[in-house]
Amino acid sequence: METFYYRDVEIIVMKGDITEVEADAIVNAANKYLKHGGGVAAAIVKKGGDIIQKESNKIISQYGPLETGDAVATTAGNLKAKKVIHTVGPIYGEGEERGKLMKAVYNSLRLAEEFKFESIAFPAISTGIYGVPPELAASAMIDAIIEYIDKYRKTLKKIILVLYTQNMYKIFLNYARKKLAG
Repeated sequence: METFYYRDVEIIVMKGDITEVEADAIVNAANKYLKHGGGVAAAIVKKGGDIIQKESNKIISQYGPLETGDAVATTAGNLKAKKVIHTVGPIYGEGEERGKLMKAVYNSLRLAEEFKFESIAFPAISTGIYGVPPELAASAMIDAIIEYIDKYRKTLKKIILVLYTQNMYKIFLNYARKKLAG
C-alpha cells in the first residue's frame, strides 16, 4: 500500500479485496443491466447480500439500461460501506475507451459527493472481462481523479484504488508514482 497526497486529498493505491475496504462508498464495475454475475460485481453481491441485486433490478426496471460512463447507487447491504456506486466502464475495442473510463470515474466521484461522502474506493474498472489493458485503465482512472479534484471536489478527502492482483497493483502504483509523487 502506498499513500499519495494531491491538494488535500489522500489517494491510496493498495492490493486487496474491495469488499473488505472501509470507505463511505465502494465502486462496482457493472454492466449496463446491473446484473452482478461475475468479477467484482459478483463478489460485492455475495458479501453485501441480495438487497444489492434487488435494488439494482429496481433501478433498471424504472430507468432502463445504463449507458457507458453512467453511475447509480444502491445500498451496501452487509458491506462496510454506506453505498455501492455502480458504474459502467467501456468494453475494449468499442472506441473512446479512455474518455468513457474517465467519465465513469467522474460520475462515480460526483455521485459520492452528492451523498456528501468523504471516502470512496475503486476497483480497476473494465480490466476484467471488458478487456481494457491495465496501463490504459490506470492512466485514465488516475488522470480522471486528478482532474476531478482540480475542478469539482467538495467533500471527498480519501480516494482508494483497490487492486486485486499483484500485477494490477504494480501497474497502478507505477502510474500513481509518476503522476502524484513529488
